[in-house]
Amino acid sequence: MSVEKKINEQDTPEAKVLLQQRVRSHFQYLYDSAVNQGLGPSELARIEAVVRLRKDTSSFGIPGYILKLFGAIFILLISLIVIYLSEWPVDNDTLFKFWMDTRGLDPHKHRCAVGIFDFISDTAQPPVKSCDFCRGVKSVKKVENISQEQFEKLYAYSGRPVVVTDGAKNWTAFKHFSYDFLKTIYSKNSSALRGVEENCQFFPYKSPFKKLEEVFEMSDEQAYMRDKSSPWYIGWSNCDLYAANTLRQHYNRPYFLPRAAESSKTDWIFMGSPGYGAPMHIDHVNFPSWQAQITGTKRWTLQPPPECYFQCPHSFQVTVQPGEIIVLDTNRWYHSTLNVGENISITIGSEYD
Repeated sequence: MSVEKKINEQDTPEAKVLLQQRVRSHFQYLYDSAVNQGLGPSELARIEAVVRLRKDTSSFGIPGYILKLFGAIFILLISLIVIYLSEWPVDNDTLFKFWMDTRGLDPHKHRCAVGIFDFISDTAQPPVKSCDFCRGVKSVKKVENISQEQFEKLYAYSGRPVVVTDGAKNWTAFKHFSYDFLKTIYSKNSSALRGVEENCQFFPYKSPFKKLEEVFEMSDEQAYMRDKSSPWYIGWSNCDLYAANTLRQHYNRPYFLPRAAESSKTDWIFMGSPGYGAPMHIDHVNFPSWQAQITGTKRWTLQPPPECYFQCPHSFQVTVQPGEIIVLDTNRWYHSTLNVGENISITIGSEYD
């Protein structure tokens, strides 16, 4: 029975350690015997078993093909840097256009040639100065009929999340907002759609869409998952003036925001089918924000930043129903969302200072 087979048959860590010690002892004995009989390093290196071992692994236990792959990537990156700096044999404009074409992106509509992975931007996030905002917070309170003064004192700038259950009272958005309604506003070749694609941000999350236009090209069967299509979830900033004015006819500034607080000129819209949402992440914004649930139901999972791991509860959830508004400092709280229920979820929100 081979040594390799014997190792595989050992079930306990202690037995494996004992067997490895025996194997090491045998190898040492063979090596010492070979050296005593006059074999040098070059002769030992030509032994078939040694050659096979060296082919299987390289230095540091990394397989050779992995090192070759990293080497090829390194050479490619160095070549691109040299081409970019010297503009030889092609100029930078041609190189940039080639890069964007290979990714299927329009260089006139996309500002970034290379995106930043979420885990990189999250890792680079500056640590919070204090964990007071999450200390002792084990759940998200739901309140109603809260005054501007109470809200400012308890929640507006404390970083403590809250759901205002009557936050969207008297809004007509509940009667009008739907996938079809938004589809008419952002219709193909409309100024609203062009405005989003040229000047606004679009978040596909892990949906297959590359731009907002593709979202509204879905059939009703796909949008409402009547044909067993995969769930989807997207978000975009509404910085087009026409679209903003049209949508704002159906909702107002939340009544509880402090009088002195100014809302951002840009609103955010998030929409998706049941069974999908945004993965755990943290936003890179300057101010806290509110998000109103117009249709559907959304479950939020909140986690404090890693530096507050031992001072704050690890995670908790809250479900936001239509008509409710969640207020959250997404620049401090890690959060994920999941659309639950049977209807498409549509939310709209903004930042305030």
